[in-house]
Amino acid sequence: MVKIATSANIILGIDPGTLIMGYSVIECSGQKVQMREMHAIKFAARLNNYERLNKIHEKVTELIHRYKPNEFAIEAPFFGKNVQSMLKLGRAQGVAIAAAMHFNIPITEYSPRKIKQAVTGNGNAAKEQVWKMLQQILSLKEAPEYFDATDALAVALCHHYQISSPVKITGGFKGWEDFLKKNPDKIKK
Repeated sequence: MVKIATSANIILGIDPGTLIMGYSVIECSGQKVQMREMHAIKFAARLNNYERLNKIHEKVTELIHRYKPNEFAIEAPFFGKNVQSMLKLGRAQGVAIAAAMHFNIPITEYSPRKIKQAVTGNGNAAKEQVWKMLQQILSLKEAPEYFDATDALAVALCHHYQISSPVKITGGFKGWEDFLKKNPDKIKK
C-alpha cells in the first residue's frame, strides 16, 4: 500500500463483533480531531459465522483503501462468562487485525475500561455516558443507530490521546530527573 504523505494522522477505530461491528475514522492534526466517518454494520442473521468474518474483513479492507489510515486501534475482547461468545469475538477481532496487518498499519489494542477512562474519565462509564462525552468533545449532534459505532469512535479517540501524549511520544521516563534531563526546555529559570 502506498501511503500519502500528510501532516494529519488518520486513525481507524474498530469495535469488533460478529453480530454488529462498529467502525470509525478520525483525522487528527495536532490536538484538533475531526470525525470522518462513524457507523456500525449489523450482519444478517442468515449469514453463518464464516460469512460474517468475511464481511468484517471486506469492510475493514474497504475502509483502509478509502481513508488510508496511519493507525489502527481496536477494542480488546473483555473476559465474560460465555466462552463461545469470547471465541466469536476473538475471531472477529483477529480478522479485523489481519486486514490491517496486510497493509502494514500499526495496530494498538485497548481494553474497554481504558477506552472509557480516556474518553470520560471513568473506566466504568455506561455507553450513553461515552456517547454524551463524544458529542461534547467532537461537537456531534446525531446519535448513530447502534452504540457499537460510538464505541469505535471512542476507540479511535482513545488512541489519539495515547499517541499524542508527550510522555508517550518521548518513550516514557524513569522519574522527574529523567523527565527534566530529556526535556530541558520545560525548566523555568
